[in-house]
This record gives sequence, C-alpha cells and structure tokens, in this order.
Amino acid sequence: MHSEHPSHYDAQKVGVREFRENLASFIEGSEPVAVTKHGETVGYYIPTKPKPHQQDRAALLIASEKMQALLKDMSTSEEVLVSEYEAIKTKDKHRP
Repeated sequence: MHSEHPSHYDAQKVGVREFRENLASFIEGSEPVAVTKHGETVGYYIPTKPKPHQQDRAALLIASEKMQALLKDMSTSEEVLVSEYEAIKTKDKHRP
C-alpha cells in the first residue's frame, strides 16, 4: 500500500496547532490546507462550495417575496414573464 499523499494538491501548509487555533478562518476560506505535524503532512482540509451567508439568504427571500407580489399585482405568472422574455430574446437574435 502506497502511503504518500498525492503531490498535485496545491495547499497551504499549516501545523496542527495553527490549524486548530485558526479553524474558523480556514472553514470560511476557499483554499485547501495541508495539515502538518513535525513537518510531515498528516491530513488535508478541502473546503466544499461555500454556502450563501445568512444575509444573502435574507435578501433573496425578500426579493422573491417582492417578485411574487409584483406578479400578483400584474395578474401574471413567472411562466408568462419567461415566455415574453424568450420571445424578445429570439426577436433580438434575428435583428440585423
């Protein structure tokens, strides 16, 4: 069994103590981290795709609610808006 880690990881190297002390910042980051102990890599932290922050979610929820209210006020639907948009987009493609 081959115990070497793949060399293709382009990761910042940090010691176990530094990793533990700064865990929150590594979790918020987007770069992989090679965790070392006495200079030897003992593991990797590879972040997943970041989730939207709570503030972003709240803004999207407000925008969605406003859009639904506008659609109701206009007595239309998302499907009608998309259909009209597609028609305009197609018309613009054929314009010289």
